[in-house]
Amino acid sequence: MGNSQDGNPANGAGVASQTFQLHGVSCAGCVRKIESALEGVVGVDEARINLGDKTLVVQGNAAPEDCIVAVESAGYGAEPVRTSARALREQQREEEQLHYRHLMWRAALALGLGVPLMAWGLVTGEMGVNNTFQQFAWGGVGLLTLAVLVFCGGHFYTGACQAFRHHSATMDTLVALGTGTAWLFSMSVVLFPQLLPETARHVYFEASAMIIGLINLGQALEVRARGRTGAAVEKLLQLQDTRARVVRDGEELDLPVEQVRVGDRLRVRPGEKISVDGCVVDGSSLVDESMLTGEPVPVKKSPGDFLTAGTLNKNGSLLFTAEKVGADTRLAQIIQMVKNAQSSRVPIARLADTISAIFVPAVMIIAVCAALVWYNWGPEPKVAHMLVVLTSVLIIACPCALGLATPMSVMVGVGKGAENGVLVRNGKALQQATDLSVLLVDKTGTLTEGTPRLTDIESRGDTNALLQKLASLESHSEHPLAEAIVGAAKRKQLSLSQVSDFAAITAHGVKGNVDDSVILLGNGKLMQREGVVIGEWQQTSDDLSKQGKTAMYAAVDGELAGVIAVADPIREDAAAAVQRIKRLGLRIEMLTGDNATTANAVAKQLGIEQVHAELLPEDKEKIVVAQQKEDAKVGMAGDGINDAPALARADVGFAIGAGTDVAIESADITMMRSSLHGVADAVELSRATLRNIKQNLFGAFIYNTLGIPIAAGVLYPVTGMLLSPVIAGAAMAFSSVTVVTNANRLRMFKPTRVAPEQNRGAKNPPARERTNGNVAD
Repeated sequence: MGNSQDGNPANGAGVASQTFQLHGVSCAGCVRKIESALEGVVGVDEARINLGDKTLVVQGNAAPEDCIVAVESAGYGAEPVRTSARALREQQREEEQLHYRHLMWRAALALGLGVPLMAWGLVTGEMGVNNTFQQFAWGGVGLLTLAVLVFCGGHFYTGACQAFRHHSATMDTLVALGTGTAWLFSMSVVLFPQLLPETARHVYFEASAMIIGLINLGQALEVRARGRTGAAVEKLLQLQDTRARVVRDGEELDLPVEQVRVGDRLRVRPGEKISVDGCVVDGSSLVDESMLTGEPVPVKKSPGDFLTAGTLNKNGSLLFTAEKVGADTRLAQIIQMVKNAQSSRVPIARLADTISAIFVPAVMIIAVCAALVWYNWGPEPKVAHMLVVLTSVLIIACPCALGLATPMSVMVGVGKGAENGVLVRNGKALQQATDLSVLLVDKTGTLTEGTPRLTDIESRGDTNALLQKLASLESHSEHPLAEAIVGAAKRKQLSLSQVSDFAAITAHGVKGNVDDSVILLGNGKLMQREGVVIGEWQQTSDDLSKQGKTAMYAAVDGELAGVIAVADPIREDAAAAVQRIKRLGLRIEMLTGDNATTANAVAKQLGIEQVHAELLPEDKEKIVVAQQKEDAKVGMAGDGINDAPALARADVGFAIGAGTDVAIESADITMMRSSLHGVADAVELSRATLRNIKQNLFGAFIYNTLGIPIAAGVLYPVTGMLLSPVIAGAAMAFSSVTVVTNANRLRMFKPTRVAPEQNRGAKNPPARERTNGNVAD
């Protein structure tokens, strides 16, 4: 992932992206208008708006000035983001706090006038204008109400005017029309009471003031609740260190992290955060990577190991070389991926977007039609009833809740996934993971550790002595199996001997002289070629091979000394993860390029019934396509380059975090931990998020579906009462708060935890040693 203009990272495909801070955006209708305006800008490939933090991400090579002009043409403001993500978030928090305080003050002033007026009307019932004194009294109240409308609700009227100039209608339009109509009618009653029948000389100043107060209060609570939806990104941003201890010319300098360059050497002391990505060159320590991987156990780091920015050094001092800095660090890319996913749309949101786009004009038409019905056929006082219906319909029908239903849930869900080590690339993948019916899983590196290890040593004599000779011989080989044998000897701290006359015999094994002994290590063909009798060890070799292990015969000076076996160990938690995924209702099938014997042995230990072995990369992709043709929703989990075509073709591709960059770029969801539990976490999170979205959409649809007819007066024949505009304003204001609050419930999401005794999976004990027929640990 490289850098693009304005300091914003590019997306995974290498397309430049720009980030803008938006002004004046309040609902889904605003989002739709801005994105429509940007569609006509040359160089814009895609535009995504995050309603939660009011940022716009434009992908493509469009000029920033053209994007800003397009946003302004839609009636809104935009400015490029030129600060770091952390600085931007701090700026947003300050602006949110200031906005919250302003809204609360506006609400307090408006309700300070509206509540006493409403109480007066309820206690005395005197809200009419029937004499000169009442004209002067209510005229003064009208001027106070006008001040409230200007100072506490002026942003609604300026927003409505901007929308009108751009030939559109927004939530501000409905609020401005509703409250403005109530105030104008009331002032008309005050100024010209003689023009109206006595029964219609009712003022509604309290309605205008109360509506403005309640909507401001609702928006304040929404701002406060919405701020919590970005908690996950905020936690990630807090992981970024602002200072770094750089070693230059033998001196340790405390510098801003922005001044660190690739190739610099940095010192990190116990208890300090690692500021940039790099490789350890000196020292040893335990590093807490839990905030990035979700793995609670600290990881030991020593020379040659990789360090990730944002992780915490626990106990030792480390010297490391900076390899990735700034926007190129893994943490910076994770933050950008999360923010991009939070601003993406899920398919289920299209219906809400479509409705929101036509909702406001439709509501205005419905309000006028309802008012005309009451004016022509309603009971007396017709004018008063008409005004109440018009105002109530305009106010209650604001589609804010509908517009917030999906983006708020996606924002919290994606953030919660990041907290649990599950990085979602886009909203579409988040929804599709809900419907998966089949999970195809790569074996090597996904179900297994991906690195061969010595698992068995069965010998006639001292196993350590045999291992020392074999490791010495294999130290001259570059074969992966040789690395496993040498690694086992190093773990036992066995010193290696000099080797002479080393020879690698193709498709057979290796041969050489170690400590004046001729050592052979290989398959049965090698033993036969060298005249070594296998005898009863044939059965031992066959038993190990049936377990999916690579068995090799070892001979010393022409005599068979024993059998060793090397295998790629199954991940400790793989069996538990497989069972957990099955409980979620998914069928699991294994895909591997390995031989059928090994694949079936691993599958049997893990409880996987269907195995596809000896596959090429294109074969894996063909299996995905074949499953999809049978109407299956296919997920694919893998970590290697050979998995990339299948990951890209699957409905949802899951990349193991320790996998190759190609696999991660091809996948829709990346697990930071090298564990299949991440797939189960992602599916559970997907289902919880989609369930939350459906709850929000259902609530918003029901609110508007029931609210508009009630506001129009359909219950009047039964109850003899009309819905008060004040009640309509309160309902509209708190519907958005309800949606955001419900979305925040996702912050309590926790993946299903597996009991410790169930979480052991397929056990991989240390190398099994047998001496003279006795098994020794």
